[in-house]
Amino acid sequence: MTTLNKISDNQGARKSRIRVGRGIGSTKGKTGGRGVKGQTSRSGVAIKGYEGGQMPIHMRLPKRGFKNLFRLDYNVINLDQLQKAVDDGKFAAGSKVDVATLVSVGILRRAKDGVRLLARGELKAKLALEVAGTSEAAKAAVEKAGGSVTVIAAKVAAAE
Repeated sequence: MTTLNKISDNQGARKSRIRVGRGIGSTKGKTGGRGVKGQTSRSGVAIKGYEGGQMPIHMRLPKRGFKNLFRLDYNVINLDQLQKAVDDGKFAAGSKVDVATLVSVGILRRAKDGVRLLARGELKAKLALEVAGTSEAAKAAVEKAGGSVTVIAAKVAAAE
């Protein structure tokens, strides 16, 4: 049995660093393995993607796809999360639930461009939900439990 004071790394897992600049006999003295003169022989150099004046590969390769500046980013919440919150007493059955409520009770971390309601799980509590979007199955499940779903307009995303 291994005890806490006998734990160690596997052989070769840790490699000792090379001590540079300790005389020319060490093979890493004088210039310390950096060559002679030039930008990379000096400290503070980070040349990422630089290829000596040749067009870098990330610029040579074709670009694909499309980035929509106006795309909205929704929080996604499922029925089982709502039911768990009701069971935990975060909000009462029959109460109005919107983005601000979900953030204040800690179900969502931050309000993005709105909330989309999806149908995973089962909802037994009657809730009045205000969301930016919902699936048909989720809406049907909430109404079956005696609640209501109001779809409100989401925030319009500003071009970045």
